[in-house]
Amino acid sequence: MQRRRFLAAAASAATLGAAGVRAQQSYPAKAVKFVIPFTAGSSTDIMGRIVAERMAASMGQPVVVENRPGAGGTIAASAVAKSDPDGYTVLVHSGSHAVNPAIYSNLQYDTLKDFTNVGGLGAVPNIIIAPPGRYRTLKDLVAAAKAKPNQLNFASAGIGSATHLNAEKFMLVADIDLQHVPFKGTPEAVTEIVGGRLEFYCAPINAALGLIKEGKVAALATSGARRSPLLPDVPTSIEAGFPDSDFSLWVGAFVPARTPPAVVQRLHAEIQKAVATPEVKDRYLKTGTEAMPMTQAEFDAFVRKEIDICARIAKRAKMQAQ
Repeated sequence: MQRRRFLAAAASAATLGAAGVRAQQSYPAKAVKFVIPFTAGSSTDIMGRIVAERMAASMGQPVVVENRPGAGGTIAASAVAKSDPDGYTVLVHSGSHAVNPAIYSNLQYDTLKDFTNVGGLGAVPNIIIAPPGRYRTLKDLVAAAKAKPNQLNFASAGIGSATHLNAEKFMLVADIDLQHVPFKGTPEAVTEIVGGRLEFYCAPINAALGLIKEGKVAALATSGARRSPLLPDVPTSIEAGFPDSDFSLWVGAFVPARTPPAVVQRLHAEIQKAVATPEVKDRYLKTGTEAMPMTQAEFDAFVRKEIDICARIAKRAKMQAQ
């Protein structure tokens, strides 16, 4: 009896293994869709499009990008969670995917149970920008905020977005309070800084670099652990006198739970192959983006850890979606 059970189990495993190989070999048989929960021109969008273009060339099928902004990325995430688990609908989301469980009480999905964490596309430090001529240093901004508590405003790319989380972490470290003005994405937030209507924004460096060089916004500090090679004269927020204020915006790929493991591994392998190409490396370098060379298991562990860290920051900052 035990021998028959063992043979049956072995046969079943072999069948599943063969099915997995066939799934990986036949995938993709049609276009793959990247659903990006922020507006075109946002850091997540830029990174997603760079990788999508390279993956399409490698896989021999189109990788189309669909922007579905709103509600901190939860609208797009909900749609992907409910899509067919076949690998053809991929959520390309920022670190706000990890904080949303802590700030939205009515999510239509479970961040861990309804998704499989595929792999990281890259990470980029933010840069704290302000209207030109308003502040000379980051400490000047902090002094102004302390002189007018809760009277000044800051921008984000949406409640719970990485830009929001970065700002909240910095304000906690600096012991200042400003009013939050959320937008659908980075382009809208940056426009308000250029127009001088808000005090600061933790912008992805690739979205603000051109404006900084044109003098349309002032770069006060970067949020990375070390200076960006793109702006070597701009100090980090730590160097500016605010320990433990470092923060980087990361972007990853996620698919619905129950997506075949072989398809998940194919997607992970294609992402890693794409970011390792000279073309993508060069484009990443120009935008201050760094690759995230992790295995799929390592990325899964990373996301789980980020969810825990973000929950603690959100609780301390009393972040709550409206």
